[in-house]
Amino acid sequence: MSAEEALKRLQIELPPAPKPMGVYRPVVVANNLAYVSGHGPLRADKTLIKGRLGLDMDVAAGYEAARVTGLAMLATLRNELGSLDRIAEVVKVLGLVRCTDEFDQQPAVINGCSELFRDVFGPTTGIAARSAIGTNALPGGIAVEIEAIFLLKP
Repeated sequence: MSAEEALKRLQIELPPAPKPMGVYRPVVVANNLAYVSGHGPLRADKTLIKGRLGLDMDVAAGYEAARVTGLAMLATLRNELGSLDRIAEVVKVLGLVRCTDEFDQQPAVINGCSELFRDVFGPTTGIAARSAIGTNALPGGIAVEIEAIFLLKP
């Protein structure tokens, strides 16, 4: 099943692709790899999910923030590539979680994005190498920021 078909089957409607909030390109394609710049949890209504895991957000809220971030990333990819069906594999995901020093469940939070990619691209090509790191600050107080690398079909 193609990624675009999976979106329909899962009844997922992608939000509008977010606009860059600085001097960078949302996606850079080099040698059949699409490098997606860091995205935050921007909802379709243009509001951001803000908070700090372990303080005013729990794992479930962080998971949802990571899923929303993944949806924004998919919207950016579709906008840049024309179709998610151009993606052959999710190669690498790096997730940053704004959290307290004591919070240690960053992987469970970033699963919100990773599980979305698995569901859209499939259990083999949709599961990437991954890092999930805690940090004390992210732009605008957002809860998570995620970047990723995708292999494109020739």
